[in-house]
Amino acid sequence: MVVGVAVWELMLPGCESLKDKRQVVKGLKDRLHARFNVSAAETAHQDAHGRAEIAVCVVSNDRKHAQSVLQSADRLVEEEGRARILDSYTTFY
Repeated sequence: MVVGVAVWELMLPGCESLKDKRQVVKGLKDRLHARFNVSAAETAHQDAHGRAEIAVCVVSNDRKHAQSVLQSADRLVEEEGRARILDSYTTFY
C-alpha cells in the first residue's frame, strides 16, 4: 500500500475577506476531490484571508499510480487563476 500526500502553500491575491477565501479554497478542494477522488483539506492559515495551505492524500496499491494522480492534481492547482503557488511538496509513505 502506498499513501501519497501533496501540500500546496497558496497566496490568494484577490481575497479581501475570509468569505472570499472560503469560496476559492472550497471550490479548489471540491474540484480536486471530484476529479481525482482524493481527500482534500485546508491544513493551515485558516484565519489569514490572503494565504492558504491545501493538502490532498491518495491511497493506492501502486506508487506510479499515486504519483500520477498527485501530478495531475498539481496541474489543476497550478491552473487555478485565483491562487498562486508559493511552495509545494509531495511525500509518499
